[in-house]
Amino acid sequence: MARKKKKKHDDEHVDESWLIPYADLLTLLLALFIVLFAMSSVDAAKFQMLSKSFNAVFTGGTGVLEYSSVTPPENEKDGIDQLKKDKEKEKEKDKEQKKKEREAADRQELEGVQKQVNQFIKDKKLEHQLETKLTKEGLLITIKDSIFFDSGQAVIRQEDIPLAKEISNLLVLNPPRNIIISGHTDNVPIKNSQFQSNWHLSVMRAVNFMAILTENPKLDAKVFSAKGFGEYKPAASNKTAEGRSKNRRVEVLIQPRNATDENQ
Repeated sequence: MARKKKKKHDDEHVDESWLIPYADLLTLLLALFIVLFAMSSVDAAKFQMLSKSFNAVFTGGTGVLEYSSVTPPENEKDGIDQLKKDKEKEKEKDKEQKKKEREAADRQELEGVQKQVNQFIKDKKLEHQLETKLTKEGLLITIKDSIFFDSGQAVIRQEDIPLAKEISNLLVLNPPRNIIISGHTDNVPIKNSQFQSNWHLSVMRAVNFMAILTENPKLDAKVFSAKGFGEYKPAASNKTAEGRSKNRRVEVLIQPRNATDENQ
């Protein structure tokens, strides 16, 4: 009888072994809710930090629950900020490199134009009247005033208009570039009543020469402009006849592409 009573007592004992997996399940659910909350309220950088924190928990490091907030520690912020700065520097570096490549390609194109103009000068035997020079401002074509103008006059001689039209064909570029026509004189005061000063003479020579050039239907007049500098930008000394002869000139400046883009 005693053995039967003991068996009855054992049957009434409740088995609580199920509590262990149940507690594990609750722990996992809690961790899941923390992750879901973090994903809904932090950006990619913070989520990455949270991921590192969970990884630290499983490897014995500091857990995410030990942080006062989901914001990364200061040293982690510094690392993210430095990464952004490095990316910005890389972008600037790439931008500068592309700019240099464009400038190199543009200069090469201008060198090709210069060769064409020099060949024209050689074919026409105009070495003493025209010359070219490649500068930072672009391709400069210098034309002595005597090839087109009489002394003290701003109108191109009728017999020289065909040559001006031939020069206009050298300026047909695709795509077009900004072209500046500028007039220059020596410092000898003008001796006629048509112009008040050498400044006025230089301006009108530039305008009249530009007008002949832009009669070419292949040229876009919108990319042309005219300037007059009078005696104030001499190419040589005005103390000698040779120097004054060099100063009496018309210049054609074919500008780089970046100058064309900025002015459009």
